Amino acid sequence: MFDLISRYDNQILDAFWVTIKLTFFSAIGALVIGTVVAGMRVSPIPVARWVGAAYVAVFRNTPLTLILVFTSLGLYSTLGWKLGSDEIKVINYRWAIIGLSVYTAAFVCESLRSGINTVALGQSEAGRSLGFGFAQNLRLIVLPQAFRAVIAPLGSVLIALTKNSTVASVIGVAEAAYLMGSMIENEAAILTIGAIFALGFVVLTLPTGLLFGWLAKRYEVAR
Repeated sequence: MFDLISRYDNQILDAFWVTIKLTFFSAIGALVIGTVVAGMRVSPIPVARWVGAAYVAVFRNTPLTLILVFTSLGLYSTLGWKLGSDEIKVINYRWAIIGLSVYTAAFVCESLRSGINTVALGQSEAGRSLGFGFAQNLRLIVLPQAFRAVIAPLGSVLIALTKNSTVASVIGVAEAAYLMGSMIENEAAILTIGAIFALGFVVLTLPTGLLFGWLAKRYEVAR
């Protein structure tokens, strides 16, 4: 194992760095999109609720691989959407972030909606008594409490996103799974290579779980 690590050390570090960046930017995108969709799902406007529900139903039940292949072959190769670059590696990297974001946003939305349901009705009524509209009530009163209630579930979503980033290798993004496939083609030690990358993902995800577990206890909402 250590012989393989010493020969591929820079490549392994670069590959996991790409995985970290994919996870980081996709998490930001998923959080923004998921929050907007969660707001639509609890909106008093029926059309907004229907659009939010349709978004969750479509992306939660569509395989991530299919979404990423569609972005690369459908949106880039067929429609020519290059996302501001002519280099195919950069284009696929950016499409991978978008694909991971829209897919993960469906799970963020559902986690956040469950948190919104834990907020006492009296809290919203108090906001309305102060003259807040729906958007103000949601932004200033409901969402802050909902986020505190779903810190642990959001941590699980982030861990799942880290592991799902390996799917980006199907469109040629040089993250950890892509390098693992390349190493397996050139080396005989398949089990050792698998162990190296499994250990790498444990190193990435274990601190995330511990951090979100601590945050959940630290900011737990007293009921």
